[in-house]
Amino acid sequence: MVNVKSYVSSNFTKAFLIIFLPFFLIISLVYLVKISALTTQIQITMGELLQLYSYSVPDIVFYTLPLSFIAALANVLLKLSQDNELIALYALGLKADKVLRSLLLLGILFSLLLGAISFLAMPLSKQLYKEFTHTKKSEAKINIVAGKLGQKFGDYYIYVKEKKGDDTFDNIVIYNRTLKDEEQFFASHDGEIHKNAGVTSLQLNNGYGYTYSKEKLQQAKYASLEVYDKVETKTFKFEDIVEHWAKAATNEKRMHRALFFIFVSLIPILCVYLVAAFSMINPRYQENRSFIVIFVTALGLYMTASSLEKWGTFIFLILTIIFTFALGRWLFQHRVARYF
Repeated sequence: MVNVKSYVSSNFTKAFLIIFLPFFLIISLVYLVKISALTTQIQITMGELLQLYSYSVPDIVFYTLPLSFIAALANVLLKLSQDNELIALYALGLKADKVLRSLLLLGILFSLLLGAISFLAMPLSKQLYKEFTHTKKSEAKINIVAGKLGQKFGDYYIYVKEKKGDDTFDNIVIYNRTLKDEEQFFASHDGEIHKNAGVTSLQLNNGYGYTYSKEKLQQAKYASLEVYDKVETKTFKFEDIVEHWAKAATNEKRMHRALFFIFVSLIPILCVYLVAAFSMINPRYQENRSFIVIFVTALGLYMTASSLEKWGTFIFLILTIIFTFALGRWLFQHRVARYF
């Protein structure tokens, strides 16, 4: 019996890896493109890009693993059926229920893994991702590039013709529209950025300033003018796991998200009997419908999870889990177990 479990598990592992790895790589490319789009807002190195990607790995695994499990389960059972290996096991006196036990155990292990990813790894990785981008965007406010239009410093738009050092510039122009009918324009020969006690300012040297309104145009010449960045930077508050999920009691959106995570995490357990009911077949009398089995099972389970995320309650979640498992068990008993 141990050999049968090992044989079925080994076939499942091969089928799972063949399906999971391409899914993982394709979704990884999507996330890498999404991360690369951040370079229009912030400057990141290749190492930082890989760091951001590592924060996305729990999401990628969480969304690809259940679908890969369903597909691998259907494929391995249909392959064993078509090769008459399941029929041989039945002939040796093994019941279909016993053949399926090793796969049910794998489903439990996969569900535990998905639960750990969704309730532990994903909240932490998402916060690390947000903290990283928040810090980078804060730094980008003072990362002025020479010759580039549309850059902002505080409430001002700034243009720099030449950058001499990290914080020193030549030929600076800044513009600000203070009110609907009032505008400010300053030009200077050179300037530099100062940072003092968390406050950032731009000192302009040897220039002219203009203030325009409907009534008048004012001009001023200055030897030194300091412009402060008054835009408040929101601090990022990192939540631990307990604090994060404790908010589900008062935050409806987070509560629905928890329901979604629970149901998706249980998909490997819930799908075993559902998939087996249509995949453990007699190849002489029944056709291979693996694509339909995978598509219908995955679509039904993910639509249920999506509904729970939008309108679910804990009572509805429990009833849905019981119904889904009972339906799978009934179909398996009706289509397979009573014959084998």
